[in-house]
Amino acid sequence: MCTEVDVFVTNYTLVDPDIYQLWIEGHPASEAVSILNQRGLGNATGASLELIASDVLDHYRTYSLLEKLLNNPSKLQEQLAFQIEPQTRQLLIEKYYEFDDSVIRELLGKKLSSKHRKDLDEVSEKTLVPLKSCRRQFDNIKRIFKIVEEMPGSLVQNIQKSFHLSEDLAKKYASIVFLACIRFETSKRKLQHLTFAALKQCTELVMDSWTYTSVGPEYLDTEMDKEFLLDLRELRVLMDKEKEHKHLVCVHLKPTLTQKIYTELDANFRTYSRAILTLATALHRARELRNLFLDLSQMVEVWKQSGWVCKDLERFLFAFYQCALEMDVLRELSELKATWDRYMTVVSKCLLVMYANQ
Repeated sequence: MCTEVDVFVTNYTLVDPDIYQLWIEGHPASEAVSILNQRGLGNATGASLELIASDVLDHYRTYSLLEKLLNNPSKLQEQLAFQIEPQTRQLLIEKYYEFDDSVIRELLGKKLSSKHRKDLDEVSEKTLVPLKSCRRQFDNIKRIFKIVEEMPGSLVQNIQKSFHLSEDLAKKYASIVFLACIRFETSKRKLQHLTFAALKQCTELVMDSWTYTSVGPEYLDTEMDKEFLLDLRELRVLMDKEKEHKHLVCVHLKPTLTQKIYTELDANFRTYSRAILTLATALHRARELRNLFLDLSQMVEVWKQSGWVCKDLERFLFAFYQCALEMDVLRELSELKATWDRYMTVVSKCLLVMYANQ
């Protein structure tokens, strides 16, 4: 009597999220075993330390083999060597490209060269992130930058399409790429207090309103709208109307500010007005554009030293913006009015974000 037996052979790849996370974080296998044991894995499962170590080593070998594919997520999507569920595949990609904000903050403003990759031990020591993880994060930034820096259209969409990342993570990388392309100054001592999250907020504002992609999808998302930057020079007309502008702003703000802040504003309006308008008229020059965040930070520092709170600054910026629109010099020129709106919308929000992070 014959017995038929169906045999199914598979190389289905198992991914343990906890072990994968430890691998992503750059922990050696021995350290990962110790961490898992401290978390009570042995007690919870009844597994011996030797069995946990064997399991970790097996997973680490698999992840090392997968790493070449993770460097090009499209290949991971298409390959047949590893049988991986779509949900697990996405987890592998997303986790591999996640980063520590503290590490990225240290890398901003530095060239993505082999020289700086060799200096990552300093970043590791400062951020307390394992060196292996720092290198992974550095290489990921460099890889994404090379692929998308000259692609037309939306940086976020290009990153999503090329690397299969979530929109949230793609937005973070888009900010990093944009900062690198325009070469914004972010590493000066006066800017060190700014977190990556704060710089990302400001960068997204600039990307959304001051680049050519606000004109059309065929343009590079990494290219500033040069015509707009040149048009900003026309805002110097507000300097000639400073007395009128000051009067309108002070009348608007007197009921809402404390006497101390109002007196301080009345005495220093010229300083504040000139700082905002001088910046506008100089942004067409590459050096001034690169120093955008540094110049904004210096403005914030002045208001801080004068005892302003965030609400005072918010009221002033709104009044400064709105009262200018009421003046004939802008009301009669629709194009200049649009330029003023486009400029102040970004600058006001950036100043408030930076003020909150000062």
